[in-house]
Amino acid sequence: MAPNLALPHTPAHPGAGRIRRSAAAAVAGLTAVALLSACGYGSENDDKKADSAAPAAGSSSGAKLSADTVKIGYFANLTHGTPLVGLQEGIFQKELGSTQIKTQVFNAGPAEIEALNAGSIDIGWIGPSPAINGYTKSDGKSLKIIGGSASGGVKLVANPEKVASLDDLKGKKIATPQLGNTQDVALLNYLAGKGYKVDAQSGAGDVSVVRSDNKVTPDAYKQGSIDAAWVPEPTASKLVTLGAKVLLNEKDIWPDKKFVITNIIVSQKFLADHPDVVEAVLRGSVNTNAFIKANPDKAKTAANEAIKKEAGNALEPAILDPAWADIDFLDDPLAATLQTEADNAVTAGLLKKPNLNGIYDLTALNKVLKEKGQSPVADAGLGAK
Repeated sequence: MAPNLALPHTPAHPGAGRIRRSAAAAVAGLTAVALLSACGYGSENDDKKADSAAPAAGSSSGAKLSADTVKIGYFANLTHGTPLVGLQEGIFQKELGSTQIKTQVFNAGPAEIEALNAGSIDIGWIGPSPAINGYTKSDGKSLKIIGGSASGGVKLVANPEKVASLDDLKGKKIATPQLGNTQDVALLNYLAGKGYKVDAQSGAGDVSVVRSDNKVTPDAYKQGSIDAAWVPEPTASKLVTLGAKVLLNEKDIWPDKKFVITNIIVSQKFLADHPDVVEAVLRGSVNTNAFIKANPDKAKTAANEAIKKEAGNALEPAILDPAWADIDFLDDPLAATLQTEADNAVTAGLLKKPNLNGIYDLTALNKVLKEKGQSPVADAGLGAK
Protein backbone atom coordinates (compact mmCIF):
# COMPACT_ATOMS: atom_id res chain seq x y z
CA MET A 1 0.00 0.00 0.00
CA ALA A 2 5.55 -2.75 -3.04
CA PRO A 3 8.05 -1.36 -5.11
CA ASN A 4 8.77 -3.03 -8.42
CA LEU A 5 5.46 -4.92 -8.39
CA ALA A 6 3.43 -5.08 -11.57
CA LEU A 7 -0.27 -4.47 -11.12
CA PRO A 8 -2.33 -7.20 -12.77
CA HIS A 9 -5.46 -5.04 -12.93
CA THR A 10 -6.35 -1.41 -13.34
CA PRO A 11 -9.86 -0.13 -12.73
CA ALA A 12 -12.04 0.23 -15.79
CA HIS A 13 -13.14 3.82 -16.29
CA PRO A 14 -13.41 6.12 -19.30
CA GLY A 15 -10.29 8.12 -20.03
CA ALA A 16 -6.94 6.40 -20.24
CA GLY A 17 -5.12 8.91 -18.08
CA ARG A 18 -7.76 8.71 -15.40
CA ILE A 19 -8.18 4.96 -15.01
CA ARG A 20 -5.76 4.31 -12.19
CA ARG A 21 -6.85 7.32 -10.19
CA SER A 22 -10.53 6.56 -10.37
CA ALA A 23 -10.08 2.99 -9.12
CA ALA A 24 -8.77 3.77 -5.70
CA ALA A 25 -12.00 3.41 -4.05
CA ALA A 26 -10.86 0.88 -1.54
CA VAL A 27 -7.57 2.16 -0.31
CA ALA A 28 -8.28 4.47 2.43
CA GLY A 29 -7.36 4.70 5.97
CA LEU A 30 -3.79 4.65 4.88
CA THR A 31 -2.92 8.15 5.82
CA ALA A 32 -1.22 8.64 9.14
CA VAL A 33 -3.62 11.48 9.87
CA ALA A 34 -6.75 9.38 10.13
CA LEU A 35 -7.50 5.73 9.64
CA LEU A 36 -10.97 4.37 10.15
CA SER A 37 -12.80 1.41 8.76
CA ALA A 38 -16.40 1.91 7.78
CA CYS A 39 -18.66 1.58 10.83
CA GLY A 40 -22.11 0.03 10.85
CA TYR A 41 -24.92 2.55 10.59
CA GLY A 42 -26.69 3.07 13.89
CA SER A 43 -23.98 1.50 16.04
CA GLU A 44 -24.56 2.64 19.61
CA ASN A 45 -21.68 1.07 21.48
CA ASP A 46 -17.95 1.51 21.75
CA ASP A 47 -15.68 -1.47 21.14
CA LYS A 48 -16.93 -4.23 23.36
CA LYS A 49 -16.13 -7.78 24.33
CA ALA A 50 -18.41 -10.78 24.47
CA ASP A 51 -17.90 -14.47 25.09
CA SER A 52 -19.51 -16.97 22.76
CA ALA A 53 -21.82 -19.69 23.89
CA ALA A 54 -20.36 -22.84 25.37
CA PRO A 55 -18.10 -24.57 22.83
CA ALA A 56 -18.99 -27.79 21.12
CA ALA A 57 -17.48 -31.01 22.39
CA GLY A 58 -15.25 -31.61 19.40
CA SER A 59 -14.16 -30.00 16.14
CA SER A 60 -15.45 -31.23 12.79
CA SER A 61 -12.19 -33.15 12.43
CA GLY A 62 -12.58 -34.69 15.88
CA ALA A 63 -9.14 -33.45 16.94
CA LYS A 64 -8.47 -31.15 19.88
CA LEU A 65 -6.79 -27.97 18.70
CA SER A 66 -3.67 -26.39 20.18
CA ALA A 67 -5.37 -23.37 21.81
CA ASP A 68 -8.11 -23.43 24.43
CA THR A 69 -9.36 -20.01 23.28
CA VAL A 70 -9.28 -17.92 20.11
CA LYS A 71 -10.09 -14.21 20.30
CA ILE A 72 -11.84 -12.86 17.23
CA GLY A 73 -12.50 -9.22 16.30
CA TYR A 74 -14.94 -7.76 13.76
CA PHE A 75 -17.43 -4.93 13.16
CA ALA A 76 -21.21 -5.01 13.61
CA ASN A 77 -21.42 -4.03 9.96
CA LEU A 78 -22.84 -5.76 6.88
CA THR A 79 -19.48 -5.82 5.10
CA HIS A 80 -18.40 -8.07 8.00
CA GLY A 81 -21.23 -10.46 7.20
CA THR A 82 -18.98 -13.52 7.31
CA PRO A 83 -18.22 -13.34 11.05
CA LEU A 84 -21.71 -12.04 11.82
CA VAL A 85 -23.37 -15.01 10.12
CA GLY A 86 -20.75 -17.62 10.97
CA LEU A 87 -20.81 -16.84 14.68
CA GLN A 88 -24.60 -16.47 14.81
CA GLU A 89 -25.11 -19.82 13.07
CA GLY A 90 -22.42 -21.69 15.02
CA ILE A 91 -20.39 -22.48 11.90
CA PHE A 92 -17.08 -21.31 13.35
CA GLN A 93 -17.66 -23.13 16.63
CA LYS A 94 -18.28 -26.38 14.77
CA GLU A 95 -14.81 -26.16 13.22
CA LEU A 96 -13.13 -25.09 16.46
CA GLY A 97 -14.67 -27.77 18.62
CA SER A 98 -13.58 -27.45 22.26
CA THR A 99 -11.62 -24.27 21.51
CA GLN A 100 -13.68 -21.44 22.97
CA ILE A 101 -14.43 -18.34 20.88
CA LYS A 102 -14.19 -14.94 22.52
CA THR A 103 -15.28 -11.98 20.45
CA GLN A 104 -14.66 -8.25 20.46
CA VAL A 105 -16.70 -5.84 18.35
CA PHE A 106 -14.97 -2.71 17.03
CA ASN A 107 -16.09 0.59 15.56
CA ALA A 108 -12.74 1.59 14.04
CA GLY A 109 -9.96 -0.21 12.19
CA PRO A 110 -7.05 1.37 14.08
CA ALA A 111 -8.52 0.18 17.39
CA GLU A 112 -8.70 -3.35 16.04
CA ILE A 113 -5.08 -3.20 14.91
CA GLU A 114 -4.06 -1.98 18.36
CA ALA A 115 -5.95 -4.88 19.93
CA LEU A 116 -4.24 -7.34 17.60
CA ASN A 117 -0.82 -5.92 18.46
CA ALA A 118 -1.61 -6.05 22.18
CA GLY A 119 -2.84 -9.64 22.02
CA SER A 120 -6.41 -8.70 22.93
CA ILE A 121 -7.53 -10.44 19.74
CA ASP A 122 -5.82 -13.11 17.64
CA ILE A 123 -7.75 -12.95 14.39
CA GLY A 124 -9.85 -10.15 12.92
CA TRP A 125 -12.05 -9.10 10.02
CA ILE A 126 -10.98 -5.65 8.87
CA GLY A 127 -10.84 -3.27 5.90
CA PRO A 128 -7.81 -3.01 3.61
CA SER A 129 -6.56 0.37 4.77
CA PRO A 130 -5.97 -0.37 8.47
CA ALA A 131 -4.48 -3.74 7.54
CA ILE A 132 -1.98 -2.04 5.25
CA ASN A 133 -1.25 0.66 7.79
CA GLY A 134 -0.73 -1.86 10.59
CA TYR A 135 1.58 -3.96 8.46
CA THR A 136 3.72 -1.09 7.24
CA LYS A 137 3.93 0.66 10.62
CA SER A 138 5.29 -2.54 12.17
CA ASP A 139 7.80 -3.06 9.35
CA GLY A 140 5.92 -6.17 8.35
CA LYS A 141 6.01 -7.81 11.78
CA SER A 142 2.53 -7.42 13.23
CA LEU A 143 0.04 -9.23 11.02
CA LYS A 144 -0.69 -11.28 7.93
CA ILE A 145 -3.71 -11.17 5.66
CA ILE A 146 -4.82 -14.80 5.50
CA GLY A 147 -8.05 -14.61 3.53
CA GLY A 148 -10.74 -12.55 1.91
CA SER A 149 -14.27 -11.94 3.08
CA ALA A 150 -16.18 -9.29 1.13
CA SER A 151 -16.16 -7.13 -1.98
CA GLY A 152 -18.32 -4.19 -3.02
CA GLY A 153 -20.97 -2.41 -1.00
CA VAL A 154 -19.91 1.21 -1.72
CA LYS A 155 -21.91 3.86 -3.61
CA LEU A 156 -21.99 7.53 -4.51
CA VAL A 157 -25.50 8.76 -3.67
CA ALA A 158 -26.82 12.31 -4.05
CA ASN A 159 -29.75 14.60 -3.42
CA PRO A 160 -31.43 14.67 -6.86
CA GLU A 161 -32.63 18.23 -6.27
CA LYS A 162 -29.01 19.41 -5.95
CA VAL A 163 -27.01 16.99 -8.12
CA ALA A 164 -28.49 16.06 -11.46
CA SER A 165 -25.77 13.68 -12.68
CA LEU A 166 -22.12 12.71 -12.42
CA ASP A 167 -21.35 15.75 -14.57
CA ASP A 168 -22.94 18.03 -11.99
CA LEU A 169 -20.48 17.67 -9.08
CA LYS A 170 -18.64 20.99 -9.31
CA GLY A 171 -19.32 23.22 -6.33
CA LYS A 172 -21.11 20.45 -4.47
CA LYS A 173 -20.45 19.16 -0.93
CA ILE A 174 -19.77 15.42 -0.88
CA ALA A 175 -19.35 13.44 2.33
CA THR A 176 -16.88 10.61 2.97
CA PRO A 177 -16.50 8.70 6.27
CA GLN A 178 -13.09 10.13 7.25
CA LEU A 179 -9.98 11.80 5.94
CA GLY A 180 -7.85 9.18 4.22
CA ASN A 181 -10.32 6.34 4.65
CA THR A 182 -11.07 3.95 1.79
CA GLN A 183 -14.03 5.85 0.41
CA ASP A 184 -12.29 9.21 0.89
CA VAL A 185 -9.40 8.19 -1.35
CA ALA A 186 -11.83 6.71 -3.85
CA LEU A 187 -13.69 9.99 -4.15
CA LEU A 188 -10.51 12.06 -4.38
CA ASN A 189 -9.25 9.88 -7.23
CA TYR A 190 -12.57 9.92 -9.00
CA LEU A 191 -12.74 13.71 -8.83
CA ALA A 192 -9.16 14.01 -10.09
CA GLY A 193 -10.12 11.78 -12.99
CA LYS A 194 -12.95 14.17 -13.79
CA GLY A 195 -10.50 17.07 -13.83
CA TYR A 196 -11.55 18.64 -10.54
CA LYS A 197 -8.91 20.04 -8.22
CA VAL A 198 -9.32 19.31 -4.50
CA ASP A 199 -6.84 19.71 -1.67
CA ALA A 200 -6.61 16.22 -0.17
CA GLN A 201 -6.04 17.37 3.41
CA SER A 202 -8.62 20.15 3.73
CA GLY A 203 -11.12 18.82 1.21
CA ALA A 204 -11.48 22.30 -0.30
CA GLY A 205 -11.52 22.89 -4.04
CA ASP A 206 -13.74 22.60 -7.08
CA VAL A 207 -15.73 20.09 -5.06
CA SER A 208 -15.91 20.25 -1.24
CA VAL A 209 -15.10 16.90 0.37
CA VAL A 210 -16.73 16.80 3.80
CA ARG A 211 -15.47 14.19 6.26
CA SER A 212 -18.48 12.93 8.19
CA ASP A 213 -18.86 9.84 10.37
CA ASN A 214 -21.26 7.33 8.82
CA LYS A 215 -23.49 7.52 11.89
CA VAL A 216 -24.13 11.25 11.47
CA THR A 217 -24.10 11.48 7.66
CA PRO A 218 -27.86 10.79 7.36
CA ASP A 219 -28.59 13.72 9.68
CA ALA A 220 -26.22 15.93 7.70
CA TYR A 221 -28.08 14.93 4.54
CA LYS A 222 -31.49 15.73 6.07
CA GLN A 223 -30.21 19.11 7.28
CA GLY A 224 -28.87 19.95 3.82
CA SER A 225 -25.27 20.39 4.92
CA ILE A 226 -24.11 17.85 2.32
CA ASP A 227 -25.31 17.32 -1.25
CA ALA A 228 -24.00 13.79 -1.79
CA ALA A 229 -21.95 11.04 -0.15
CA TRP A 230 -19.46 8.35 -1.24
CA VAL A 231 -20.17 5.81 1.49
CA PRO A 232 -20.31 2.09 2.27
CA GLU A 233 -23.40 0.07 2.97
CA PRO A 234 -25.69 0.27 4.79
CA THR A 235 -25.20 4.07 4.99
CA ALA A 236 -25.74 4.41 1.24
CA SER A 237 -29.08 2.60 1.40
CA LYS A 238 -30.08 4.61 4.46
CA LEU A 239 -29.57 7.80 2.46
CA VAL A 240 -31.65 6.36 -0.38
CA THR A 241 -34.55 5.92 2.07
CA LEU A 242 -34.17 9.64 2.78
CA GLY A 243 -34.59 10.50 -0.90
CA ALA A 244 -31.05 10.21 -2.26
CA LYS A 245 -30.41 8.63 -5.66
CA VAL A 246 -27.52 6.32 -6.59
CA LEU A 247 -25.19 8.09 -9.04
CA LEU A 248 -22.43 5.50 -9.10
CA ASN A 249 -21.84 2.02 -7.71
CA GLU A 250 -18.11 1.76 -7.02
CA LYS A 251 -17.92 -1.82 -8.27
CA ASP A 252 -18.66 -0.47 -11.76
CA ILE A 253 -15.19 1.14 -11.95
CA TRP A 254 -13.32 -2.07 -11.03
CA PRO A 255 -12.37 -4.99 -13.30
CA ASP A 256 -14.86 -7.84 -12.89
CA LYS A 257 -16.78 -5.47 -10.55
CA LYS A 258 -14.74 -6.70 -7.58
CA PHE A 259 -12.51 -4.93 -5.06
CA VAL A 260 -11.56 -5.81 -1.50
CA ILE A 261 -13.61 -4.23 1.26
CA THR A 262 -13.00 -6.78 4.07
CA ASN A 263 -10.05 -9.11 4.74
CA ILE A 264 -9.14 -11.61 7.46
CA ILE A 265 -5.96 -10.83 9.41
CA VAL A 266 -4.07 -12.72 12.11
CA SER A 267 -1.25 -11.81 14.44
CA GLN A 268 1.97 -13.37 13.23
CA LYS A 269 2.64 -14.79 16.70
CA PHE A 270 -0.71 -16.56 16.87
CA LEU A 271 -0.24 -17.90 13.34
CA ALA A 272 3.16 -19.33 14.29
CA ASP A 273 1.97 -20.77 17.61
CA HIS A 274 -1.45 -22.10 16.56
CA PRO A 275 -1.61 -22.82 12.82
CA ASP A 276 -4.26 -25.49 13.38
CA VAL A 277 -6.59 -22.97 15.03
CA VAL A 278 -6.04 -20.48 12.21
CA GLU A 279 -6.86 -23.20 9.70
CA ALA A 280 -10.04 -24.07 11.59
CA VAL A 281 -11.16 -20.42 11.56
CA LEU A 282 -10.48 -20.22 7.84
CA ARG A 283 -12.45 -23.41 7.29
CA GLY A 284 -15.29 -21.81 9.20
CA SER A 285 -15.04 -18.71 7.03
CA VAL A 286 -15.12 -20.71 3.80
CA ASN A 287 -18.09 -22.72 5.07
CA THR A 288 -19.88 -19.55 6.14
CA ASN A 289 -19.43 -17.90 2.75
CA ALA A 290 -20.80 -21.07 1.13
CA PHE A 291 -23.76 -20.93 3.54
CA ILE A 292 -24.41 -17.28 2.63
CA LYS A 293 -24.46 -18.10 -1.07
CA ALA A 294 -26.71 -21.12 -0.61
CA ASN A 295 -29.07 -19.44 1.89
CA PRO A 296 -29.01 -15.69 1.15
CA ASP A 297 -32.24 -14.82 2.95
CA LYS A 298 -31.47 -16.88 6.03
CA ALA A 299 -27.94 -15.46 6.12
CA LYS A 300 -29.25 -11.90 5.79
CA THR A 301 -31.60 -12.48 8.71
CA ALA A 302 -28.78 -13.95 10.80
CA ALA A 303 -26.54 -10.99 10.04
CA ASN A 304 -29.26 -8.54 11.05
CA GLU A 305 -29.92 -10.45 14.27
CA ALA A 306 -26.21 -10.24 15.07
CA ILE A 307 -26.18 -6.50 14.32
CA LYS A 308 -29.13 -5.95 16.64
CA LYS A 309 -27.37 -7.89 19.39
CA GLU A 310 -24.05 -6.11 18.97
CA ALA A 311 -25.02 -2.60 17.85
CA GLY A 312 -28.33 -2.25 19.64
CA ASN A 313 -30.69 -1.86 16.70
CA ALA A 314 -31.47 -3.93 13.62
CA LEU A 315 -31.68 -2.56 10.09
CA GLU A 316 -35.11 -2.07 8.57
CA PRO A 317 -35.82 -4.03 5.35
CA ALA A 318 -35.70 -0.93 3.13
CA ILE A 319 -32.05 -0.51 4.17
CA LEU A 320 -31.03 -4.12 4.78
CA ASP A 321 -32.26 -5.66 1.54
CA PRO A 322 -30.48 -3.45 -1.04
CA ALA A 323 -27.37 -3.16 1.12
CA TRP A 324 -27.00 -6.92 1.54
CA ALA A 325 -27.62 -7.54 -2.16
CA ASP A 326 -24.74 -5.23 -3.12
CA ILE A 327 -22.08 -7.06 -1.08
CA ASP A 328 -20.27 -10.10 -2.48
CA PHE A 329 -18.97 -12.56 0.09
CA LEU A 330 -15.93 -14.46 -1.13
CA ASP A 331 -12.81 -16.29 0.04
CA ASP A 332 -10.41 -14.61 -2.40
CA PRO A 333 -8.69 -11.59 -0.79
CA LEU A 334 -8.44 -9.91 -4.22
CA ALA A 335 -4.79 -9.13 -3.59
CA ALA A 336 -4.28 -7.30 -6.87
CA THR A 337 -6.89 -4.73 -5.90
CA LEU A 338 -5.14 -4.14 -2.57
CA GLN A 339 -1.98 -3.15 -4.45
CA THR A 340 -3.98 -0.91 -6.76
CA GLU A 341 -5.65 0.74 -3.79
CA ALA A 342 -2.29 1.40 -2.19
CA ASP A 343 -0.90 2.94 -5.35
CA ASN A 344 -3.91 5.20 -5.66
CA ALA A 345 -3.49 6.39 -2.07
CA VAL A 346 0.07 7.35 -2.98
CA THR A 347 -1.21 9.20 -6.05
CA ALA A 348 -3.73 11.05 -3.91
CA GLY A 349 -0.89 12.29 -1.70
CA LEU A 350 -2.13 10.54 1.41
CA LEU A 351 0.48 7.80 1.66
CA LYS A 352 4.17 7.32 1.05
CA LYS A 353 4.85 4.32 -1.16
CA PRO A 354 4.73 1.28 1.13
CA ASN A 355 6.44 -2.08 0.91
CA LEU A 356 3.76 -4.75 1.04
CA ASN A 357 6.03 -7.72 0.41
CA GLY A 358 4.92 -10.54 2.67
CA ILE A 359 1.61 -9.04 3.77
CA TYR A 360 -0.26 -12.17 2.61
CA ASP A 361 0.03 -15.76 3.80
CA LEU A 362 -2.62 -17.74 1.96
CA THR A 363 -1.13 -21.17 2.68
CA ALA A 364 -3.84 -22.32 5.09
CA LEU A 365 -6.67 -20.87 3.00
CA ASN A 366 -5.47 -22.61 -0.14
CA LYS A 367 -5.17 -25.87 1.79
CA VAL A 368 -8.81 -25.56 2.86
CA LEU A 369 -9.90 -24.66 -0.67
CA LYS A 370 -8.00 -27.65 -2.10
CA GLU A 371 -9.72 -29.98 0.37
CA LYS A 372 -13.04 -28.70 -0.98
CA GLY A 373 -12.00 -29.14 -4.60
CA GLN A 374 -11.79 -25.41 -5.23
CA SER A 375 -9.09 -23.46 -7.05
CA PRO A 376 -6.37 -21.70 -5.05
CA VAL A 377 -6.37 -17.91 -4.71
CA ALA A 378 -3.42 -15.68 -5.61
CA ASP A 379 -1.43 -13.20 -3.51
CA ALA A 380 -0.42 -10.93 -6.45
CA GLY A 381 3.27 -11.38 -5.60
CA LEU A 382 2.75 -10.13 -2.06
CA GLY A 383 2.90 -13.49 -0.30
CA ALA A 384 5.00 -14.82 2.53
CA LYS A 385 8.74 -14.56 1.93
